Amino acid sequence: MPSTRPPLDLGPIDRLLELADTLAGAWGARARICTTSGQERAMLRMFGVTGLDRSGRPLAAEVVERFIGSRLDRLAGGISLPFAAALLEYDLAPQELALDVASGAIDLALEAEVLRDPDRRAGAAAAARRLAAAAFERIDANRTARLELLDVIGDAERPWLGVALRAPSAASAVREVAALVEAGVDVVEVSVPAVRELAEWLRDAGTDVSYWRPRPGSGSPTPADPAEQAPSGSQRGLAEIRQALDRAAAERRSYARLATISLPLAAPEQALVAGFERVDLVSADAMAEIFDGNVNPDRALADQAYAHRLLVRSGASVQIGPGPLVVAPDLARGEPSSWVTRAGRALGLQVVGAALARRDGIPAERLLLGALPAWLLDERDPTAAAIAQVVVRAAVFEGQSLSFAEPPAGGRSAERWPAILAAVLPLASSTGMIGRAPADTDEGEAAGGGLARLTRATRTVVAVATEVAAGLGPLAARGAALGFARETVAAAVATVERLAGEGWPSLVGDWPGAGARDRLGADGVVERTDTFDLFGPVADAGSGTRASGPP
Repeated sequence: MPSTRPPLDLGPIDRLLELADTLAGAWGARARICTTSGQERAMLRMFGVTGLDRSGRPLAAEVVERFIGSRLDRLAGGISLPFAAALLEYDLAPQELALDVASGAIDLALEAEVLRDPDRRAGAAAAARRLAAAAFERIDANRTARLELLDVIGDAERPWLGVALRAPSAASAVREVAALVEAGVDVVEVSVPAVRELAEWLRDAGTDVSYWRPRPGSGSPTPADPAEQAPSGSQRGLAEIRQALDRAAAERRSYARLATISLPLAAPEQALVAGFERVDLVSADAMAEIFDGNVNPDRALADQAYAHRLLVRSGASVQIGPGPLVVAPDLARGEPSSWVTRAGRALGLQVVGAALARRDGIPAERLLLGALPAWLLDERDPTAAAIAQVVVRAAVFEGQSLSFAEPPAGGRSAERWPAILAAVLPLASSTGMIGRAPADTDEGEAAGGGLARLTRATRTVVAVATEVAAGLGPLAARGAALGFARETVAAAVATVERLAGEGWPSLVGDWPGAGARDRLGADGVVERTDTFDLFGPVADAGSGTRASGPP
């Protein structure tokens, strides 16, 4: 869709971008010298540790918990060298060693002590780098496979249509994927189960989160039929879905993308899985984790910095939402703010999140940026409000891809969304994806026509918007929409200035129980004390190639 936006004075956009980039530079520098329990789990998975232990618990998580526990000094030193030293000591494969550590037969704390010997440390470092190099080769192979498939079967026309997968298991997901792609879906979005660390934190806070359980009768934590038993969002499930997507895409002669959406504290592991299983789009939004997920800011930033380094290598694109809903300043003041102020806060934090990703090496063309906060359509004057937000983001993220996500069914916003989408699409300089939420139907009904109708309706909206853009010429926000746009930019600048000057408590809240150290993951982040880094030259070898590709 060609740009139809004449130049507009929307306010101090350059100031907003400059502030966000400066803040991202400072935060990113600190984040890159920190490690987290999530990063250490990802390290073990990079070495080849997968699946469950003999008691049915996530194996990598159990090994990290056994070694680190509540010892921040061990977390700061990292698990990779002690684990590699134990591999050499006991002459075991990574999976076998992990099972023995999880059962208590081997104590990695003893291996950490032998690293004081320079020769033992050098041997462990060499072993760790060999394992990491094998992992990076696998990631590189998947990046190459994506590019080759795009060359052979071609890409889907943009904007892509994205639909969330509903199937809970890998086997049922494979059947649903075929129906989705046949109906014209371009991006299949898969929700990843909660990591154990999150589930246990929520349980301690009084919210029960049930783990995935095999179907009755399996009798074993290792299912007899992996495709039937594995959750669709597990690594095994994503591998099955990837194969099904490739088969269906080859039949229709255009590439189909796999996207993952994960809960808090999963960013490092999901970035690694994205490289291993050729996930194309990964939701990696530090601001959403902090404000929507109640994650400790240091933890969220460190996890996302680690994830970005892996995503740079894999060539996956990064989805960043339209910005979180921030109400803590209103609660502290005792009165609600206007929706424009809340929209400005969301924009300011979204710009910071995008700056963090670019600072970590994610190219601007591989960012997919949310265009409309979902809650906005419930406000007064929703069409003018939506026009203002799209116009602002088209200017702030000039030339970058915006995405539109349909609100959940059941409210006024969902009823308004299709019409408002058609109204604002001509104002978006580049629309990368439109996410639709199909109504709950059984598998047969969805495959029998519901998805096809959804696809046709979405394509019709896009076609009409394209004709409007071509037929009317340059379009611009005027009247109330222009005023909303300028107020949004002003509020965004004020938000980033406040964050830079007063810190996180000014936005996340500082009343008892809401402080940064009381937030999720605060006890699992620390500055590294060991200079050993697997992300040396071998980790960056593929980042400057054609891996960027289309988002």
